[in-house]
Amino acid sequence: MTSVPESCTRADVAREILTRQRFVITSHARPDGDAIGSELALAYALRALGKDVRVVNRDPAPPPLMVFPGVPEIEVLPSVDDPGDAVIVMECGDLPRTGVGGLDKGFVINIDHHPGNTMYGAMNWIDLSAAACGEMAYELVRELGVPLSFEIATHVYVAILTDTGSFHYSSISPRTFEICRLCMEAGVSPPYVASSIFDSNNLGRLKLFGAVLSGMELDPSGRLATVFVDQALATRCGGTYEDTEGLVNLPLTVKEIQAVLFFKENGPEDWRISMRSKGTVDVNAIAKQFGGGGHKNASGCSAKGRFADLQPRFAELLLAQIERASAGAALEPAGH
Repeated sequence: MTSVPESCTRADVAREILTRQRFVITSHARPDGDAIGSELALAYALRALGKDVRVVNRDPAPPPLMVFPGVPEIEVLPSVDDPGDAVIVMECGDLPRTGVGGLDKGFVINIDHHPGNTMYGAMNWIDLSAAACGEMAYELVRELGVPLSFEIATHVYVAILTDTGSFHYSSISPRTFEICRLCMEAGVSPPYVASSIFDSNNLGRLKLFGAVLSGMELDPSGRLATVFVDQALATRCGGTYEDTEGLVNLPLTVKEIQAVLFFKENGPEDWRISMRSKGTVDVNAIAKQFGGGGHKNASGCSAKGRFADLQPRFAELLLAQIERASAGAALEPAGH
């Protein structure tokens, strides 16, 4: 194996890719738009170079993404027997989070934009300034000398649109919009992409949203919302767990609500907890305490226990972050 520094640049990654032929590309379990978009943008680029590429995930892509190029062809497997000449892991803080076994047998290239990455790869390219891993995928495609095709541009745009919360989060930069401009020049239609992702609900999904939101609870200050779903509720509504994608963001459309806790039951006393916030309220700090991660305004983790015990515990931590953010805002100079 090539000896490389623990932290490297996209040029280092590009040079390594060009020396290898067979690739497995993957991302985290329960892939979101950034995971899918980053994987496929890079997959199309490597195939344009004549490389052999498999995209393998532990779980299927969210149904709204199935309309985009290459998504239905992603392999959904618990493990791989042949990791190829290199395994490229996109936006994943540690290797076990992929949920795919056998990856550790290969030469792992770790590409991520999240704080707290464990630097698990033989190569690690980390860019905390990127609003989405899709930005990094775009830059790597260009570093490889591959033209920005319609397929690549589509997936870069999907990644950025979804991981910035439709350009709501503070991680966006002028670079974000410049990349999106170039994607449009390559033929991407923002209205089509947005409509495909956000306006493709089925009736079960709509009923599930209504049921979950009708059970929403607010803390006494009205700044923290808690919602939850279990399998029984999803079944009654005629929906699935995949239909809850994006639901966690809706309470934030209420002006007074600063953060959201969303509990999703994986099994008996086993919960997946998604957190969202506005402004400088740091939910990633909480997720990291429970072995999770993400962004300052969008993070998640898992926890075991009774909902009645977990909800007050997480609410206390989140309210402390809200208070911390409020105190920081109060200290800002006037007109800042």
